[in-house]
Amino acid sequence: MRASARTATATAAAALLIGCVSGPAASDPGTSKADGEKVLVFSKTAGFRHDSIPDGIAAVKDLGAANGFTVDATEDAGTFTASNLAQYDAVIWLSTTGDVLNAEQQSAFEGYIKKGGGYVGVHAAADTEYDWPFYGGLAGAYFQSHPAIQPAKVQVEDHAHPSTEQLPGIWDRTDEWYNYRSNPRDRARVLASLDESSYTGGTMSGDHPIAWCQDYQGGRSFYTGGGHTKESFADPVYRTHLLGGIRWATGAAQADCRAEKGYTPIFDGTAASLDGWKQAGPGSFELNEADGTLTTVGGMGMLWYGAKELGSYSLKLDWRMDGDDNSGIFVGFPASDDPWSAVNNGYEIQIDATDVPEKTTGSVYGFKSADLKKRDKALNPPGEWNTYELRVEGERLRIYLNGVKINDFTNTDPARSLKDGHIGIQNHGADDQVSFRDIRVKELPARTASGVGR
Repeated sequence: MRASARTATATAAAALLIGCVSGPAASDPGTSKADGEKVLVFSKTAGFRHDSIPDGIAAVKDLGAANGFTVDATEDAGTFTASNLAQYDAVIWLSTTGDVLNAEQQSAFEGYIKKGGGYVGVHAAADTEYDWPFYGGLAGAYFQSHPAIQPAKVQVEDHAHPSTEQLPGIWDRTDEWYNYRSNPRDRARVLASLDESSYTGGTMSGDHPIAWCQDYQGGRSFYTGGGHTKESFADPVYRTHLLGGIRWATGAAQADCRAEKGYTPIFDGTAASLDGWKQAGPGSFELNEADGTLTTVGGMGMLWYGAKELGSYSLKLDWRMDGDDNSGIFVGFPASDDPWSAVNNGYEIQIDATDVPEKTTGSVYGFKSADLKKRDKALNPPGEWNTYELRVEGERLRIYLNGVKINDFTNTDPARSLKDGHIGIQNHGADDQVSFRDIRVKELPARTASGVGR
């Protein structure tokens, strides 16, 4: 069952000043419980059979027992009927190979995905059903070849997804590293890729995705290329990775899995990337280069990006609250070391899930509430990462939370303009701890439509 709404809105209003300016895990990772999800592990093979399959099944059952979801396992393709699949929140294709379903069973699985079902592909799931185009699109890429088992460096590209949020930036591990017939980057969100210079036998010209996710024809698809060896399923870090993929596929956790290309980092977790940023007002941000985060300290102030004014753009960033905390992202304000400049001349996109509707997470603070039903379904709870996309085109601002559009606002105030301005992140106060990471921008073609403002 899909996780229910995780937040509630409060009824008390907040003052403008208060609201506006104001290492990887152990052996059974993951402390949050899923809401009674149920998954099916499918491991039928019609080609090469991996001797790690029993270890994989056991690992998923262990993760289910530790994290509140039920696990069934089968190699019987006859279980792929519409009525039987309907009971599962996700189906895990565990190193399946070859042609494992007949036409009727394929049709049942297609219907299951189109009705919102989840898919988790592990390793040789990409070496399966080559003559079934729907499956090829769902998996994201087909297997082509592999070199010998060897160590390699895995580069984590997205730390907001639950499968990768606890992984290091460079993940050193040993496995059988697949080459794929195509690159899924144009259609899926790449979560991790291989550094082909760190091992021998990579054939993807230096852009070598190894884990990805996507929304596919109504359902959710997560794939990881790891998992050839028995040792993978005993590795607590790999288990963390697999658990996060399962949680996302079942709907127990949310993430933005839209394909992402063309973004330029303006904060990448290093001290050097802060050169273009300035603190306005009191308080500060604490940099942790070990996990690439900026965390609010005191306040009320703002860290703003002074290196460049932005016109039409997509701004993406990841954020996490520790508890009932308060922060926000400002857009469309002129250069100033006074945080009130952002309040009076720009707009704040709020982070505070327990405020009143027009001042809660996803709102344009004080101007327009988010769609709260969509917001609640898309929002991860405190302690987990969320991703905002703020898309500014002319005087129009669209807000996406974990890939779901939750607000659409057009500026009509002549004292303000979204067309040209700076962006900033808020440090609200001593009692509020909010972390940010992976701030990136993609400039968009300028809109020619007329608009108000400076």
